[in-house]
Amino acid sequence: MCGISGLANWGNRETLARMTAVQAHRGPNDSGLWNHRSPDGAFFGLGSRRLSILDLSADGHMPMSNEDGTVWITYNGEIYNFADLRRELENKGHRFASNTDTEVIVHLYEEEGKDCVQRLNGIFAFAICDLRGSSPLLFMARDHFGVKPFYYSCRNGRLAFASEAKALLEVDGVDAQIDLPALNQYLTFLWVPDPKTLFQRILKLPAGHSATFRDGKLSISQYWDLTFPAAGHEFRLSEENLAHEIRERFRYSVEQQMVTDVPLGAFLSAGLDSSSIVAMMTRTAHRPLRTYTVTFPEKYRKGENTLDDPTVAARLARRLGCENQQIVVEPDVASLLPKLCWHMDEPTADPAIIAAYIVSREASRDVTVLLSGVGGDELFGGYRKYAAHYWANAYAHIPAALRNAAEAAIARAPNMRGTNLKGVLRLAKKMLRSAGLPGEERFIRNCTYLDRAQREDVCTPEVQAGMAGCDPAAEHLAAFERVGHADFLNQMLYLDTKIFMASLNLNYNDKMSMACSVEVRVPFLNRELAEYVAWNVPPRLKLRGFVHPSTKHIFRKAMQGTLPDEVLRQPKAGFAAPVDYWLAHDLREMTDDLLSESRVRSRGLLRPEAVRKMIREHRSSRQDWSMQIWQFLTLELWMQNFMDRSFIGNENATAQAAIA
Repeated sequence: MCGISGLANWGNRETLARMTAVQAHRGPNDSGLWNHRSPDGAFFGLGSRRLSILDLSADGHMPMSNEDGTVWITYNGEIYNFADLRRELENKGHRFASNTDTEVIVHLYEEEGKDCVQRLNGIFAFAICDLRGSSPLLFMARDHFGVKPFYYSCRNGRLAFASEAKALLEVDGVDAQIDLPALNQYLTFLWVPDPKTLFQRILKLPAGHSATFRDGKLSISQYWDLTFPAAGHEFRLSEENLAHEIRERFRYSVEQQMVTDVPLGAFLSAGLDSSSIVAMMTRTAHRPLRTYTVTFPEKYRKGENTLDDPTVAARLARRLGCENQQIVVEPDVASLLPKLCWHMDEPTADPAIIAAYIVSREASRDVTVLLSGVGGDELFGGYRKYAAHYWANAYAHIPAALRNAAEAAIARAPNMRGTNLKGVLRLAKKMLRSAGLPGEERFIRNCTYLDRAQREDVCTPEVQAGMAGCDPAAEHLAAFERVGHADFLNQMLYLDTKIFMASLNLNYNDKMSMACSVEVRVPFLNRELAEYVAWNVPPRLKLRGFVHPSTKHIFRKAMQGTLPDEVLRQPKAGFAAPVDYWLAHDLREMTDDLLSESRVRSRGLLRPEAVRKMIREHRSSRQDWSMQIWQFLTLELWMQNFMDRSFIGNENATAQAAIA
């Protein structure tokens, strides 16, 4: 697991050194640069910061080449089937100088060219510079689900790329300017869906895509996508056979991802996904497994029904013989938030980044690799918003007069801060505002935090003009169209897999773990497992029932006998954070400072009076604007970090570049 960087026809070795150095946290064990200048003067360079996972010796140094130095790679990730691929390549005459998976990719590319990505089962983002043709060729790829990031900027026949967007800001001519259509997406969803970023002209290579760059021209193509059968497809396997097959495939995926030359551990919440991973890990672990559970002090938990119960995780850890560490998250959030916003690169207004960072930081004292349950909800149907779609269909049959009365009453209700009704009320308000819309629009609306009218109210006229004509949900609608033939539950799962998971969950898990030099692996996102579930599990066995539906039904059945009933019955609780409490206490002063009338006006993006109105309504409990206020705070900290260049993290690049 590493930080990669590269240049083509842009900059020089010193630029590459700065790009590599600013990502030092991604790879503290080694640093390397390679560059080539063609007879026509064109410059190509690759940089690497290495976090040693496999083959800890100097043989794993990157950038790495083939035997004659004509093919070079910089690589971030893990290939879980590398041993099988290596044996195959050795039988074809390829010679290896290390025991790394990196070298396997080099030789596989020699053998199969850009089709090499079809053979890889793992998480990866890499770039290969091929010097064998008439002019240098760059081949780049990002893994099937987008677990590992790949940012790039391409203009005027020049290309720069890196694992983190901040590295691209070290390149002359790449400036931190706001992309207004992307700002429209950020204000809608709390984050910017791939392939855009909030940085103007900095993009992300989408998941399951590869790219080539030669003679100043960039070409991007999709090499893989998750597909589903048509609605009404006849599924032939029995529920019992499916449960058995899924359990065995899942077990194999977990065991595959336990291969490492460094200490290994796992996240452990009270939820089904992480508990299942830990249960499978303990079957093959040769010593007590280290597990890490996040919890919050009782003062944070009051009225927060989205936080896991740590006692369930503790009991499971004892049952499985794990060395469980309960990490109490009580940070100085006001001082920590600017640092985390710098590490995130993109403004990401999900307060779960704080818990993700703290658990990674604490775990890094013992382990270098952690297994995570990310992906289980998207694979098997674990979010309550999937059930909400069917509730809304039933709600539409209630007489209009009763619906109107209910909606008016719910809209007037205060936010119920500090009570267990707060989460229920928030869900009800979200559902009712979209209940009358068609299925696709309803699902997208339930994922938004500021609707069109609210965005127009909060943005300045100049920003509104810059966002005009840009549909923030364009990527969502395109995803729905690609799977329009499938059952609607599978359509929702596909959209969340391609957009919500890739752009948010996987993004912050990568950034927060790598900020602590920790690699996170995701067994649910084994390509073969995901393809099997998509084509063999009927929607009714993912989400079963109506009034109180059983989410992930088939996976719960698969884990019967492996997990205790207490875990199997555990309701879904997100990897959340007590943002409402923080805004009312720890972040109150920061909110008044960063979102003051003068500061907001000076930015020219948001209307100060609209922002202050939301803050007043939230503090008086008239409305729950907690996520929107967090969103504005995150945006301001992003601008301070990258437009004002105020965070100290930027100062580390120069010193690290000298070392590189």
